Amino acid sequence: MESAQAKVAKAEAGNKKAQADLERYKPLIEKDVISKQQWDAAVAEADSEKAQLADAKAGAEAAAEQVKVAREREKQSVAQLKSAETGPQQVAAQNARARQAVAMVAEAQAQLDEAQLRLSYTKIVAPADGIVSRKGVEINQNVAAGQDLLTLVVLDDLWVTANFKETELKHMKAGQEAEIKVDATGKTYHGHVTQIGGATGSVLSLFPAENATGNYVKVVQRVPVRIDFKDLKNEDADHKLRPGLSVEPTVYVK
Repeated sequence: MESAQAKVAKAEAGNKKAQADLERYKPLIEKDVISKQQWDAAVAEADSEKAQLADAKAGAEAAAEQVKVAREREKQSVAQLKSAETGPQQVAAQNARARQAVAMVAEAQAQLDEAQLRLSYTKIVAPADGIVSRKGVEINQNVAAGQDLLTLVVLDDLWVTANFKETELKHMKAGQEAEIKVDATGKTYHGHVTQIGGATGSVLSLFPAENATGNYVKVVQRVPVRIDFKDLKNEDADHKLRPGLSVEPTVYVK
């Protein structure tokens, strides 16, 4: 900028001198004191100095514009430097917002889980498939916790409780094959002994019998033996068996 201003000052001085020389030559050319060639040279010199002045001024304006642009760039650089210096704080702020967003997502997920859990409480599902034998609730009725709603008879988990005489248990043990004839269906099913009861039926009854001393009469006792069906799913595919039916079990002890 200083160089451009110096060129303008030099061009102004040269133009001033050339214009002054031209003014001095005017009366001399009118009186034919100087030649036409000298006058033309003075005019050309004045025009040249004027053009150089204009060029110097244009250069000064361009230099001023460059300085302005440079200062704008300097301001931008300073702003970028300040922004870079605040970078760690901006990163920390972004991280804090990210953590807040994650916490909000977790809170929303917890609320959704709670809503789904509460929604599941509105449905009461039976623990197994079966037939309702007794219903103690009606539609739109308010129920309390622990209240019996209905009785469900499960038909996929049936077994036989056979009350064998104690004299028939000598060779009987768990795992032995058995056949079960059911009066209601007229069919014979296959099974096996699962376990032999831990006490006789009289002991397990509500009022066990007691024989007084000196009046003892031997009575053959019966022991409950559990017999499970081998292939209930296929042998009773139509679910004709019901709890409480009378059966005739046969256990193969040999």
